[in-house]
Amino acid sequence: MLRTIFSETKFWRSMLTLAIPIAVQNLLTSSFALIDTLMVGQLGDISLAAVGMAGQWGWLLNMVTFGICSGAAVFFAQFYGEGNKRGFLHTYGLAMAIGLCFALLFMAVGLFAPGTVLRFFNRDPAVLASGSKYLKIAVFSYPAILINMLINMVLRSTKRVKLPMFVSLFTTGLNAVLDYGLIFGAFGLPRLGIEGAAIATVISAWSGPVIIFIITAILRDDIFFAPVKTLFGFDKTFAVTFIKRACPVILNETLWGLGTVVYNAIFSNLGYEYTAAVSIQRTFENISYAFFAGLINAASVIIGQDIGRGEMEKATRNANRFMVVVPLMGLVIGALLLLFRGSLISLFNMGGTISDKTISAARGIATVYAVELCVRNVPYVAIVGVFRAGGDTKKGMFYEMVSLWAVSVPVTFLAAFVFELPFVAVFACSYFCEDYLKAFLCVKYFLTRRWIKPVTKTGQAALEAFLNKKECRKENEGSLKRT
Repeated sequence: MLRTIFSETKFWRSMLTLAIPIAVQNLLTSSFALIDTLMVGQLGDISLAAVGMAGQWGWLLNMVTFGICSGAAVFFAQFYGEGNKRGFLHTYGLAMAIGLCFALLFMAVGLFAPGTVLRFFNRDPAVLASGSKYLKIAVFSYPAILINMLINMVLRSTKRVKLPMFVSLFTTGLNAVLDYGLIFGAFGLPRLGIEGAAIATVISAWSGPVIIFIITAILRDDIFFAPVKTLFGFDKTFAVTFIKRACPVILNETLWGLGTVVYNAIFSNLGYEYTAAVSIQRTFENISYAFFAGLINAASVIIGQDIGRGEMEKATRNANRFMVVVPLMGLVIGALLLLFRGSLISLFNMGGTISDKTISAARGIATVYAVELCVRNVPYVAIVGVFRAGGDTKKGMFYEMVSLWAVSVPVTFLAAFVFELPFVAVFACSYFCEDYLKAFLCVKYFLTRRWIKPVTKTGQAALEAFLNKKECRKENEGSLKRT
């Protein structure tokens, strides 16, 4: 079994060609948030907590946007594998239209009612005042977040992963320079504090899609500059098919994101020091996520294209590989985080402005995250990398909602406000209660192979032959046993 999983040089070459640039790009994107957190942390606990809370509104949009892009990726990968360019472009146009509607809605709410958004997390007047200043500026980056994520998904689905990586390198560097200049008044720029961090975020966020569109215009890329009639010329049947497949993914990511917002609201209402601690821990989580994102995006593209071409045996073989490799990587990264967590957390307190209570809490929850990292990524690779690539967008949503809303959120709430457990124990409840149940359900469903649900005609025809072959194999095995 292991020899089959770790053999085949062609697979590993294809996987690494996709995974490494995507991982580097996500690492750079995470560094974007790390730089913000490090620099804002020099302004003290209140500013760090304020930016962390304001960032939750953008993060919820990020989840909605990821849901739209992930739903579109089901079609991108399978249409590209089949060679169906028209279907690919229709998917791009429809996803862009839906995504911009959500981005503008989130932008309007954050701009005109920042206090209402932030009051959900914390009612401390100083934190609300600082957070409102930040959010009213940062919301102008929201359309850029959607556009950037969608065009990156298009490029990944067509195996062009180096351009987003180099663009992310530039935007991260630009964000670091602007952050330092606008927060502290360096390089002849005004000293704007927390508002400077928001301005730096907006400028850097927009620079990414602008650069990609300029480069693709020079190269005359026929995807990004396809005729408007082609992009938006989809018929009702296609729109209904897309929405049926994409809606569970959008709902899944939105409700999962909302669940995380509820977690953060619970943590915030235990004290703003804990909000600051979670902001520090989430930065580590985002950085480690970058490594898994590379593998899981590679899984989505490779498995999706296999199924789109009708190569079902190859798709299941590759899915087995990813289901083993990702948890193993979780063990390695979790061990490294556990080993270096103290040194990493100390980086946020270089100016001595972060309280001991915040640092202690951050160290505790970083330990919980590191220990649990292997299990946490099992449902991630199963749902995002395998089930959705196979065309099954509903089962993963069901498992996530049951684990999160029926089990983990109620247990975490009770742990915090009824049993009044220590903060680190409350945080541990939010992770353990969700991830172990979800991982068990995902592995069980993965083994059934019922997640293979092609959207292409080639894939649908091949699936029927694959299932008939599988049924014949079972009958033959049954006959042999009887004899």
